[in-house]
Amino acid sequence: MKKGLDKIIESFKNYTVIIVGDVMVDSYLWGNVTRISPEAPVPIVSCTKRENRLGGAANVAENVRSLGALPLICSVIGKDEKGQLFKNILSRSGLTGEGLIEADERLTTVKTRIISNNQQLLRVDQEIEDYLSGRLEQLLIKKIISVAESRKVDAIIIQDYDKGVITPALIDKIIGYANKTGIPTFIDPKKRNFHAYRNATLFKPNFKELVNGLNMNINKGDFDAVFKAAAVLHKQNAFKLILITLSEMGMLISDGSSYHVVPAVVRDVADVSGAGDTVIATAALGYLAGLEPRHVAALANLAGGIVCEKAGVVPIDIELLKRDSAHVLK
Repeated sequence: MKKGLDKIIESFKNYTVIIVGDVMVDSYLWGNVTRISPEAPVPIVSCTKRENRLGGAANVAENVRSLGALPLICSVIGKDEKGQLFKNILSRSGLTGEGLIEADERLTTVKTRIISNNQQLLRVDQEIEDYLSGRLEQLLIKKIISVAESRKVDAIIIQDYDKGVITPALIDKIIGYANKTGIPTFIDPKKRNFHAYRNATLFKPNFKELVNGLNMNINKGDFDAVFKAAAVLHKQNAFKLILITLSEMGMLISDGSSYHVVPAVVRDVADVSGAGDTVIATAALGYLAGLEPRHVAALANLAGGIVCEKAGVVPIDIELLKRDSAHVLK
């Protein structure tokens, strides 16, 4: 089984995936706290290192690349200093910017995290959350379709961080295009667009998004109730699969008629930031490689747990995934 799973993971290199969503710069200030400020009751961080990484939907692309596949990012960034920084990081990472649109009226999203002793003390966000203008929305839809038609694309991931790039019209057009051309779609939603998705291959809300989106009051550990909530979404929105992340309780995957729960693996969690990006990337590639739903969930669950052991947003290490995956196909 383990040898077979290694071959499946190796096959990820055969796939090309478009990632549509809100991209950002994840900025880090690393340091040590040795005293409290005399000006206010706050810690003073002596900064020892600064680092900028790809974040948001761009971290999904980083995970797709780390898993061996070819990612193509389609998004809108600001025509600003941070947008140039984003493009520089993208280039250094070996990722293409062919699907990017730069716009004067947008602000490139930056999340700055201050970390001491592997603990996040503070986060500062610079962003615009308004939907794209109609003009930019149409430009991005055309750009996505152009990229898809210029390549042999195997999947489209829509990664919504609720910064305005993902609009209801874009969702409708891109999923419609994908279904018409036989491209599977994988969705990581946020609350604002929760009910805008229809006919996707896999829909991946977390538990909070599920209960808020459906306005239900259920217990996270009541898997039958979680499945019934998923069944509502299956019926309303015609999703093929729904993968619900349940944090410390693992994941539940449903095909509408039955469900399977994958328990969480006990790990030394340093930071959960970016784990959802890893989960959707791994789930998409596992599905493309032919894994059955419960094994898609198990592999994605494992990958998400691995990245939680690292401070900050980091992509999955494929060798660690191979090493720890012996139990996945039991």
